[in-house]
Amino acid sequence: MKRLVSYFAKGILLIAPLVVTIIVIVKLFIFVDGLLKDYLQEFFGKAIPGVGILLIIALIIVLGFIGQTIVAKPVISLFDRLIKKLPLLNLLYSSLSDLFSAFVGKERKFNKPVMVLVNSNADIWKLGFVTQENLEDFGIEDKVAVYFPYSYSFLGEVLFVPKKNVKNVNVSPPEVMKFVVSGGVTKVID
Repeated sequence: MKRLVSYFAKGILLIAPLVVTIIVIVKLFIFVDGLLKDYLQEFFGKAIPGVGILLIIALIIVLGFIGQTIVAKPVISLFDRLIKKLPLLNLLYSSLSDLFSAFVGKERKFNKPVMVLVNSNADIWKLGFVTQENLEDFGIEDKVAVYFPYSYSFLGEVLFVPKKNVKNVNVSPPEVMKFVVSGGVTKVID
């Protein structure tokens, strides 16, 4: 009986991540496809699954292309100036803009994975990403800003740590992020 329970638990461990991933993808598909469902059903005369997602992807690509043109730059600049005049919206917009550009923009910020010595007596290290190497704006020398993501979350914290306690990691940034977010259970492939 004990062995059957053990096999059952191992089976759950094997299938649970797959099932959860499939459920999340299906729910996301249904949600995104449903955003334009009524309009597309009216246009085509019947429901065609997946057209909403294809249309949204195409629209985002077109917006990205237009955003890179000379014509759109003044409009984007005007929008940024308007947002900066509204304190609460500016805080939210600039924070989200910085966060997205840190992951997928030209100035990726999470590209320097490091290990930081957090307790020299116990020889305890923590994985993070150097986000700022110059902290003179804060009046701080010989320290760097390191972002430490939390496990099983995309939240984290930023600490200013002595440069001498920071050690570069020769692992790709996405692999380090997966390792940290998974709580250290994902195998690093590099």
